[in-house]
Amino acid sequence: MKKPGPRKPGRGRPPKKGAAVRLKELFTSQKEQFQDAEIELYGKKESIRYYCIDLLWGQKFYQELRFVLVEMDGIQSILASTSLALEPLSVIRLYSYRFRIECTFRELKQQVGAFCYHFWSKHMPKLSYYQKKDEPSPLERVGNEKSRRKVLETVRAIEMHMALSCIAMGILQSVSIRFAGEFHPGQIRYQRTPSRGRMSEAAVMHYLRKHFFRLLGKQPELCITQIIQEQQDESGTYWGSRAS
Repeated sequence: MKKPGPRKPGRGRPPKKGAAVRLKELFTSQKEQFQDAEIELYGKKESIRYYCIDLLWGQKFYQELRFVLVEMDGIQSILASTSLALEPLSVIRLYSYRFRIECTFRELKQQVGAFCYHFWSKHMPKLSYYQKKDEPSPLERVGNEKSRRKVLETVRAIEMHMALSCIAMGILQSVSIRFAGEFHPGQIRYQRTPSRGRMSEAAVMHYLRKHFFRLLGKQPELCITQIIQEQQDESGTYWGSRAS
């Protein structure tokens, strides 16, 4: 809906909304108002046409949103933002990052195992999907000090696992960017569809699993090498599997 116009003289409450707007029809009715621009999307320059308008959205409680109508390669898209301070091109650019974020979550789940944690505690309260608004949350009903401490320890373990998984993902991506062009993914493992760009996180993990200890043996001055050597059993059972 459009914003309400100036209040008319007379009795009665002021209007909360204006006339209804069909967003799809704006591609035709506001065709002359569209602006041409070039923007970098998905790693390459794209020519687009866009139109920005702020409208009210919702029922009864109307919230003002910023709508950006985009035309690119004959495809029409409508984007919305709760921030009225964002420029239209920024809204379009941020939307393109959504696919990168989704791919990162997929690699975190399938490769690093970030969501495969098993930190449970019998002190954790059961959650109810049918909890009423005036009822206290399950965590607030935990009164025993020992139980509260165990719950916090469990939550901290989950958060630390997720944080370390994100760090591991960042290391894999940094290695892939640092050595881009020096290795071909096909040299590391079989790929049905070879990639000419950077190695994927899965390819880097496969390489590190195979050559990790050999690489550490060549760099004995590294802190990680020294830590592993200090923790190794020198009784003779695992002598042949040492990093050095």
